[in-house]
Amino acid sequence: MNKKMIQSLVNKVIKVDRGGPESRVGKLLSTADDHFTLLTENDGIIYYNTQHIKSLTYNSKNQVEFNLDIPKDFEYIQADDFRGVLDCLTLQWVKINRGGPETLEGVMDVVTDDFVTIVANEEIIRVALFHIRNISYGVKIEKTKEDKGKNDKEDNKNDSKDKEE
Repeated sequence: MNKKMIQSLVNKVIKVDRGGPESRVGKLLSTADDHFTLLTENDGIIYYNTQHIKSLTYNSKNQVEFNLDIPKDFEYIQADDFRGVLDCLTLQWVKINRGGPETLEGVMDVVTDDFVTIVANEEIIRVALFHIRNISYGVKIEKTKEDKGKNDKEDNKNDSKDKEE
């Protein structure tokens, strides 16, 4: 995926990949040569390494619903390259490769040109930079009260259904 094509989707709600554990829907906030930044409702900010992206979908007719209002003072990490993003996440709680069996959560300890070191429980894990498809950290935007009300009603409906079964 080239930067120019991805740049045309900035500030639009897109779907990353067509399905599977790594697929997410969110608002594309920014793009750089080798990564882009996606804001999702449930996972917050996710940085995607573009060399692992199979597809980006933008539906110009039937817009995907996105229920987050981004505050004017909202800040997130912006870097020239993916390695720069990783450097900024040193000593932060991160989640790497958000879906599937390669998901990893812990504190980012060291970033080198070849790998990152994550401390998780009593383990020290080294992950090759090439194999990091995406990474996120604790930044999330709270949903508006209206959105929370909708989710609470849906949760109550699901709880009622579960009790009936």
